[in-house]
Amino acid sequence: MKKVKVAVIGNGTIANSAHGPAYYNNPLSEIKYAVDIIPERAQAFKEKFDAEYAVTDYREAIADPEVELVSVCVPNYLHAPITIDCLNAGKHVLCEKPAAMNYKEAYAMKQAADNNNRILNIGVVNRFHTAVNKVKELIEAGELGKLYHIYCSFRAYRSIPGLGGPFTTKSLAGGGVLIDWGVHYLDLILYCIGSPALKSVSAAAYSEMAKDMKSYVFTDMWAGPPDYNGTFDVEDFVTGMIRTSGPTITFNGAWAQNINERAAFIEFLGDKAGIKLQYGGNFTIWSSKDGMLLETTPTFTMSDMFYDEVDAFIKCAQEGKKIRSNIDNVIACSLLMDKIYESAAIGKEVEF
Repeated sequence: MKKVKVAVIGNGTIANSAHGPAYYNNPLSEIKYAVDIIPERAQAFKEKFDAEYAVTDYREAIADPEVELVSVCVPNYLHAPITIDCLNAGKHVLCEKPAAMNYKEAYAMKQAADNNNRILNIGVVNRFHTAVNKVKELIEAGELGKLYHIYCSFRAYRSIPGLGGPFTTKSLAGGGVLIDWGVHYLDLILYCIGSPALKSVSAAAYSEMAKDMKSYVFTDMWAGPPDYNGTFDVEDFVTGMIRTSGPTITFNGAWAQNINERAAFIEFLGDKAGIKLQYGGNFTIWSSKDGMLLETTPTFTMSDMFYDEVDAFIKCAQEGKKIRSNIDNVIACSLLMDKIYESAAIGKEVEF
């Protein structure tokens, strides 16, 4: 395969910690443009990853015919417009999660990819996590027997990100803990169980912990500091139940709660065995055999999922293949989150 030139649009945290290193260390790619509306941030990214240019207008980068691939690492409300512009300019795109603010925007992105015959991947990086793929293989091999229920928890103690900023402003983020953290868990689950048909959702969402922003006491604010002149109009807690053509799914998610405990895991319950996957880590299997109860925690080498995600993007773009992270394979999660928010808003179950 040939070496391709890349533009990274948005040079914040995820670009510096994941996209930049993955492209920089990949022999098949070279970053040509560092793009950020803050000039100093673009310049720092350029120097860090040996890009050729640092610019503030992404249109300058996508007008360059040498650029074939683009990573979109901007706030949620810009995902759809910038990604669609890139696709219309003939570029293949890797857009960070969530795909967009809602299903309508995500579908418009898919249409732009189809109309331009370009590859559009979404940053559902857990689909490249070694342990997640091991769990998927075990499920597909029938090791759990009948998989009837899945429970997931993505809860933390008083850690609303950037209170008053883009993360807590619905017009910029589209939602709170569900669209920020929950998207990873729900997409991971749908991936592992083969994306069964979605039937209905019953959910509730709450914005309780920082109703009075100035009195909110926090242990962590990783996108801080707080802006008390800003907005907090998204959920900090969400819970619900999803019915599918396969297993049922229940979930609890919290950026902030009055329980000092972080709970980040997914449990897969089958009639032959069960698996508890620690988010971002390993898993344990419980089963029985010959009158014995068995507990197994496998060991294996974990690869760098961000590198693997970018490497797969570079290769599938050149080959024109739609892989596991393609918009076609992940858009169902956008629809699911829309329905969760709808159910929470009207206070009753909604069907697909």
